[in-house]
Amino acid sequence: MSKKTKRIVFALLLLVIICLIVTYKVYISYNKITVSDYNIKSNQINNSINVVIISDLHDNQLGENNEDLINQINSLSPDIILVVGDVLNQDSKNSKIVTSLMKQLCKNHKVFYSLGNTGIDYIESGTSDLLKELEDIGVTVLDNEYKDVTVNENTIRIGGMYSYAFGLNDNNDVDKDTMEEGVYDFLTEFQNTSNYKIMMAHRPDSFIFGNASEVWDIDLVVSGHNHGGQVVLPFVGGLYGGDQGWFPEYDKGFFDLNKIKVLITSGLGSGKQKLPRFNNPPEIVNLHLSK
Repeated sequence: MSKKTKRIVFALLLLVIICLIVTYKVYISYNKITVSDYNIKSNQINNSINVVIISDLHDNQLGENNEDLINQINSLSPDIILVVGDVLNQDSKNSKIVTSLMKQLCKNHKVFYSLGNTGIDYIESGTSDLLKELEDIGVTVLDNEYKDVTVNENTIRIGGMYSYAFGLNDNNDVDKDTMEEGVYDFLTEFQNTSNYKIMMAHRPDSFIFGNASEVWDIDLVVSGHNHGGQVVLPFVGGLYGGDQGWFPEYDKGFFDLNKIKVLITSGLGSGKQKLPRFNNPPEIVNLHLSK
């Protein structure tokens, strides 16, 4: 075999290996569930609470009828489950994947749901009444609403919103006159409690821009939306994330911002993105709240 032939064979083998690695990294990004554990301590919590957080399913199926996802969530023995939007897509034919999943989760758990952008688009398309379908199977839907919930003898306040928590002005400062209608009053009322406060806000961008994290007194914001940056590059992190654009600082994980803490999950799937999820396994967040 000549040197030239050897180089060609080596290049082809290298190309095959690269293609196999890329294929594997895409495959695990839609099929291999990971669990990320976080611990938060607060004097407002007397008895520990286990919270499971999921987001951005985008009609993905983790096991037949999402059995792998359901079994993994059940194994974590959550006290409550927070579903932070985008469980289906704008062009989903129906909501069967979502309602089937939520029906199973509601059998043994309290499930709270907030809207994301694709859920809003799906509802506006008129395909079906998603919110009624979820409420009919026992899901508590929170859209610019909150509930005071007793969990393990603790009372916590859980809210849900999709809107930005700041004004649409030059500096993105909190300003009632330039915020979406009703949002300022909702957040003002939401924060008016001594109980531990969790806000489900699909977009972390809702609280990281402007001075929102300096103004609003919220213990924890839980978000998704950015898919962990969609493509996760070794030693670099996420490639792209929502309003943050390229190489987002807040792609996934736990962040302490002024008055609030933000916990962002990379979610469980993705819709029709320009690039598939890569090196980015579906994530369940397992949050432990304790004193």
